[in-house]
Amino acid sequence: MKVKESNHMHSKHTVAKAHSSSRLRTWILIIGIICAAANLRSPLTGVGPILEFIQSDTGMSNTLAGMLTTLPLLAFAFFSPLAPKIARNIGMGYTLFGALLLLAVGIILRSVPVTGTLFIGTALIGIAIAICNVLLPSLIKQEFPYKVGLMTGVYSASMNMWAAIASGISIPLTQGLGFGWRISLACWILLSLISIAVWIPQLRTHKRRSSSVHTKESLWHSKLAWNVTMFMGLQSVVFYSVVTWLPAILHQQGVSQSAAGWLLSLAQLASLPPTFIVPIIASRSSNQRGLVGFIVAVLLLGYIGLLSGATAFMPLYVILLGIGTGSGFGLATMFFTLRTRNAHEAAELSGMAQSVGYLLAAAGPILFGFVHDLTHNWTIPLLILVAAAILLFIFGMGAASSNYVTSTKRNSTFDFQKQKGS
Repeated sequence: MKVKESNHMHSKHTVAKAHSSSRLRTWILIIGIICAAANLRSPLTGVGPILEFIQSDTGMSNTLAGMLTTLPLLAFAFFSPLAPKIARNIGMGYTLFGALLLLAVGIILRSVPVTGTLFIGTALIGIAIAICNVLLPSLIKQEFPYKVGLMTGVYSASMNMWAAIASGISIPLTQGLGFGWRISLACWILLSLISIAVWIPQLRTHKRRSSSVHTKESLWHSKLAWNVTMFMGLQSVVFYSVVTWLPAILHQQGVSQSAAGWLLSLAQLASLPPTFIVPIIASRSSNQRGLVGFIVAVLLLGYIGLLSGATAFMPLYVILLGIGTGSGFGLATMFFTLRTRNAHEAAELSGMAQSVGYLLAAAGPILFGFVHDLTHNWTIPLLILVAAAILLFIFGMGAASSNYVTSTKRNSTFDFQKQKGS
């Protein structure tokens, strides 16, 4: 009897130890995802508020300065489809770890006092973020299949919180502390190094996995996949155009440079609650068309406010833009998991949507700068964003269909009948 009791106790101890170890690995993974997500916008949103300092120091035109935001978007477009293939060959953990290392190299190069390395470093940052952009939603679907909405919200909130911090401290670092714009951009190496250290344990957990799951149908022939892609692209046009040029728009309307930087930060902070809440709501809804309508309505109100030029109400308009862009990103990211059946399909859809979507988005900051150079005002660029919001509504209604991208059912952009299930 004593032997049996001893074996039973040993068995319970082993199970408890295994359970405790499993929970620890899960929490380490969650922290790793949060840290990786923190790097996906902060190196980019820190550029907008100090763009005028960069232009003054380097003599760039508005069009060329827009390339500092557009280069990462082009990298997103061209390297997003490669991310799932790289992950299948060397493993999810190693791919994400390599991307974080590349990000650190890009941040260092971007801060070297040579104009050429400013663009090279920016491009490397874009490649690194492209890989993480595609694989993190797939990793969430793979590791947290019953908590996709919650984990997507956590991932999105981390990204936007650090984006807000980057927008807010760029001017104080550059001007207030007298570090200059190069040091202001270089400081993000600290966050990158912390993320690299936190991600090391994942190299043992997420080793190479030869996936036996393959997408039977080409996503490039799916109307639903194209709706998701266009929704992703249009919300990215809105976000990156605002991040790049909102401080300049506000400054031309009489707001100081420092205040304009903090208003951009306010927009990022306003985006935090919806980036966390919207994915959870989306995961519990039969379809997401109500969310699409809400996003577009909020964005249009923000644009109308900017066009009015009423500086007293600028904080309100900026908050509306933050809510709209945060909700749009949260929903776009959720579409990658809601419209697919497994992690492999999620990675493929994410790669397609971010490739074509960011190629479309890349035109936004350049077009804004170019039109402003021609007209010397921001009215027409803002009207372009109004048109983008209308298109966002059309494609968003199609993307909010409750079908899967590989479904044989017809899913048209203009099929507005309510469908059940998600």
